[in-house]
Amino acid sequence: MSGDQHEKSSGARLVRTCSIWRALDVLGDVPTLLILESIWLGDLRFSAIRERTCLSRPLVTERLKSLAGRGVLHRHQYCEKPPRHEYRLTEMGRDLFPVTMMLLRWEKSWSARRASLDMELTHHSCGQAITPQPLCGHCREVVKPQDINWREGPGLAMVEPEYTRRRAHRNRQAIAQNLSLFTDSAELLGDRWAGLAMRAIFTGLNKFDEILDDSGMASNILSDRLAWLVENGFLKARMYQASPSRYAYTATAKSLDYLPVLLMIQRWGDRYFGAEEGPPVLLTHTLCGAELEVYAGCGSCSEELLLPDVTIHLARSEG
Repeated sequence: MSGDQHEKSSGARLVRTCSIWRALDVLGDVPTLLILESIWLGDLRFSAIRERTCLSRPLVTERLKSLAGRGVLHRHQYCEKPPRHEYRLTEMGRDLFPVTMMLLRWEKSWSARRASLDMELTHHSCGQAITPQPLCGHCREVVKPQDINWREGPGLAMVEPEYTRRRAHRNRQAIAQNLSLFTDSAELLGDRWAGLAMRAIFTGLNKFDEILDDSGMASNILSDRLAWLVENGFLKARMYQASPSRYAYTATAKSLDYLPVLLMIQRWGDRYFGAEEGPPVLLTHTLCGAELEVYAGCGSCSEELLLPDVTIHLARSEG
C-alpha cells in the first residue's frame, strides 16, 4: 500500500491517549526518521536527502510534504530561476533533538552495527566527547526505569483511535546503504505499532488483552509486533496459562534502556499535542520525589545538550 490512509477501529473501541501515542503518528515511520536524520546531518536539499536516505523520489516528496504540513519543517527558497528549496527544521523540529540524542545513546550500546559505525559526539560547552544521558531536571541524576512512577494526568482522555496506516519498512536496505545514525532504533521507533506495545508494557500492562485495549490496534497486528519484539530481544514472553495459551510480556535490559527515547518523545508530544487541561501522564522521579522533567544532558558536565552546541562526527570503520 503506498501513501497514507486513515484507519479507525471497529466497534468504537476507546483507548487512553497520551503524548507518545500522538507523537508516534508523526515519527513512527522509518522513511520519516531517515529524512530527519539526513537534515540533522546537514542535508537540506532534496537531492542530498535522497542520496543519503536511498529512498525513492515519490516517497521523499511525500514525507517532506507531510513533515512540512505538520510544522516540523519549512521550505526555504534559495533560488528563484529555476525555483529551488531547502528544508529546514522549525522550532518544533529542533525540539526533537533530545529524541535524537537518546536514539544515539541507545545505538552506541545496543545496535548490531555499533562496531562498524564510528560515531562521536562533541559538546562545545565543555569540549568533551560525550555520551548523552537522560537527566532529571530537579536533581540532575541519571533517570532509570526503576526510579519512575507513572500516574494519570489531567489531560488524559479516552478516544476512538484513528491511525495513519503506512507501508511497513522492516528491511534494512535504506538504512544499511549509507552512513545512518539510526539502525536498530529506526526499526523500532519507525514502527509505531511496536512503539505503542512498548508504551503499554512500560506503564505496567503486560498481558495481550491489556495491551490490545490500551493501543486499539487489531489483534493480528499486535500478535505480529509482540512476536517481532520477542524475536529481537526487546521483550520476554512468559506463559501463564496453557489452554488456551496465554502469555505475559516483560521488558528486557535492551528495551529498558530504550525508555529514555520514549520519555523524550513524550516531552515533545506534551509540548505540541498536549491537552489544555495538562499532560495526559505525570511522572515522578522517586530518587528526589519531584515531578520528572527529563532532559538530554551531557554525560561530562550535565548541561542540557542543544542542537547548536553539539557536533556529530560520523564515519564507517574499516571492516
